[in-house]
Amino acid sequence: MTPAIGTAPAPYQSYVYAYPHKTAYRELDDRPLLRDLWAGEPKDALSLYLHVPFCEVRCGFCNLFTRIGAPDGLTGAYLDALERQAGAVREALGEREPVRFATAAFGGGTPTFLTAPELTRLCDIAEHRMGADLRAVPLSVEASPATATADRLDVLAERGATRLSLGVQSFDDTEARAAVRPQRRADVEAALGRVREAGIPVLNIDLIYGIDGQTERTWLRSLDAALAWRPEEMYLYPLYIRPLTGLGRRADAADPEWDEQRLRLYRTGRDHLLAHGYEQRSMRMFRRADAPAEGADDYACQTDGMIGLGCGARSYTSGLHYSFDYAVGMHEIRAIIDDYTARPAADFARAEYGRRMTGDEPRRRHLLQSLLQADGLAVADYRARFGGRTPAEDFPAELARFADLGWLESGPVLRLTPEGLAHSDALGPQLFSPAVRAAMAAYERK
Repeated sequence: MTPAIGTAPAPYQSYVYAYPHKTAYRELDDRPLLRDLWAGEPKDALSLYLHVPFCEVRCGFCNLFTRIGAPDGLTGAYLDALERQAGAVREALGEREPVRFATAAFGGGTPTFLTAPELTRLCDIAEHRMGADLRAVPLSVEASPATATADRLDVLAERGATRLSLGVQSFDDTEARAAVRPQRRADVEAALGRVREAGIPVLNIDLIYGIDGQTERTWLRSLDAALAWRPEEMYLYPLYIRPLTGLGRRADAADPEWDEQRLRLYRTGRDHLLAHGYEQRSMRMFRRADAPAEGADDYACQTDGMIGLGCGARSYTSGLHYSFDYAVGMHEIRAIIDDYTARPAADFARAEYGRRMTGDEPRRRHLLQSLLQADGLAVADYRARFGGRTPAEDFPAELARFADLGWLESGPVLRLTPEGLAHSDALGPQLFSPAVRAAMAAYERK
């Protein structure tokens, strides 16, 4: 239910990093062939994402598609399946027109859960099976302190990784335990040293605010500990307590006091980073003003396609977003991974789960993913893409409400105010279509 005009919704509703969310996906009755889905799609600036669904431990806040550990042989079997999938997908993309990847990423899970030889194979799949030139495009890789070992980092650096994102979350050992992330600050610092020694150009450090027992003083201590490494990027995440996670056993009822604490810590962190020479790029992302160029200026997530490989990855065409089955519970995740690793190559030639991008969904996605970035949305670009219509014509009630709340600046560029950025996790869900809301509400968690 949408709150009345002028009444601000609770600030922490949902982290919107993709739209529609996978809980709105459903099994596709027609199981369309990938070659048909990609026929006629622009392929000159694609994004390539390889998903590795393994972690050494599952943090208490994590609802990612990942499993703890891997029995002997499972990572090898997973890479075998990934290679079969890559072959089927590359064939489906066709040879009639050039296929070019403008950006690449390895995510998870924890890609560096793989050994150094396995990471080499992962890069080989991206390069030799998919045709991505990893040394010529931005390549981002996620890692944990425990798995950021020198041999793994050397592989990534040699194969062209331009960005390494380290999930630290807190430099305070007590807070890390409260978030069910067992780690010691000394180990985190050692990992950061290894990343810097590897020479990967961009280091990102993830931190979380809103942890039980965290104060402004301890939050600033973590921020300063991170700043000592002069990371090119920092992501500041609010803690969420989601169903089927380790912390999800706690009540997930609305908590205005916790909301206020998180907002206070967010503003403290934002102001601290701005004062130390960082630029805010979204609610979560802060980039050092003198950091090297990000690259991939010819790829835009709002308009260009994406190829996802792995059982937790999504792929995007203009008409369909698709993936495999989705789960959060450990038993179900293991079953999906086991099913994935057993599949023959022919099984990867069709889309199985997804959501059609019909009606105004492409416009909603474009508006949402542009608006949540600090640069905002150029109205002229929107008009050029959507037949001369403006965002205000397509979404008058939503934009008027955001402006009424003081979240939106209008003009040639629609841009969130500082307060709008602070409330991104409330604003984003307000742009979900009724159909997507209904599908997400009807999703049976597993």
